Amino acid sequence: MVFEKIRSILSEQFDVKEDEIKIETKISTDLGADSLDIVDLLMSIEDEFEIEIPDEEIGNIQTVGELVSYIEKNIS
Repeated sequence: MVFEKIRSILSEQFDVKEDEIKIETKISTDLGADSLDIVDLLMSIEDEFEIEIPDEEIGNIQTVGELVSYIEKNIS
């Protein structure tokens, strides 16, 4: 469920078909996200899942799978 929501958000923000977004997709290199894109993405994710992702965690999240794992560990 988390992956599907993340994939939908990424698809919308980066104008990529959902089925092209895999768990191993790298957010920066595969989707072409720059630092501003990452901030926008994280704000969308924080709103969707009602969580807060600390700035120090952002550097640890490189792939869609890492993002999904982080969210699954931190949602109640």
